[in-house]
Amino acid sequence: MTSPYEHLFVRKMQNCLDDLVNEGAAAGVVDPDNVGPALALMRSKDVPASKIHLTYTWINECSEPVQWVKEHEHDYDEVLIWHGNNPADVDDLGAEIYMDIEGVRHTITTSGSVYIPAGVRHCPLGFNRVDRPFRFSALSLSPNYASDEHTQ
Repeated sequence: MTSPYEHLFVRKMQNCLDDLVNEGAAAGVVDPDNVGPALALMRSKDVPASKIHLTYTWINECSEPVQWVKEHEHDYDEVLIWHGNNPADVDDLGAEIYMDIEGVRHTITTSGSVYIPAGVRHCPLGFNRVDRPFRFSALSLSPNYASDEHTQ
């Protein structure tokens, strides 16, 4: 018997780069060499009942600063999540990330997340250094990803 809930599962993450308008390669900018493919963990395109858009990306090593995402804003709330791969120390990100919120620069060196309310300008986001790969996810509290257009 087939489960009546099978339609709620994502069993193969699909590339979602085209969803990420105005950011990285989707905006016509070549993604940095240390950024892996953008994969969809959950989105309405794959699970129509979904009310969120959740991406998953591996960030690989770099020794020079790299900018990844341009400044933008959304009309919905968003949570950005980064976590290292050291099971002996879950706080150990193994990297130094930078991210601006409303023009204020923040430096991140531990696993964690940030809540971005709707309408708050955020980014650029990039890496000062990445000593070993870590995972990055963006949880949009919207079934579809969207951001304002860049004029730069």
